[in-house]
Amino acid sequence: MKFSNNGIELLKQLEGCVKIGNKHVIYDDKTGRPICAGAPMPLGATIGYGHLIKPGEDFKNGITENVATNLLRADITVAQRAVQKNIMVQLTQNQFDALVIFAYNIGTKNFANSTVVKYINNPNFHSTVYPNLESAWRAWNRTGGAVSKGLIKRRQREIDLFNNCRI
Repeated sequence: MKFSNNGIELLKQLEGCVKIGNKHVIYDDKTGRPICAGAPMPLGATIGYGHLIKPGEDFKNGITENVATNLLRADITVAQRAVQKNIMVQLTQNQFDALVIFAYNIGTKNFANSTVVKYINNPNFHSTVYPNLESAWRAWNRTGGAVSKGLIKRRQREIDLFNNCRI
């Protein structure tokens, strides 16, 4: 399976972006604030829909929507491969998209070792910590050690997509 256009659109909503006019600009991922021209780049400098800027990448003039979407598509391939590699059961397109979005957010190593993957792959799996798939999924709700309202909402949107609910 491949990540769908509907998945891309939901991921764009969940990741958010920072624009000035019609251009995506560099922002601090922690604060969501744009980085002023000439200011030093903070750890976590980001552009578009959650693209962490790598050494050698130059986005000081901003990027278009098309470039931001293409960066997201390139970035999502790692998460897509993680789902393809770690999920051994048949999925619907919505389930696949939800898992790719989840893996993209928590990281592929965390995804591969998660109780979520164990529940999906084995209908007889039981965890003493998480009584079901949704509780295991919702447990990924912290950033910097603190529960995040934003991650609680994000996990709900992912679960709703996985369960083929309206999103």
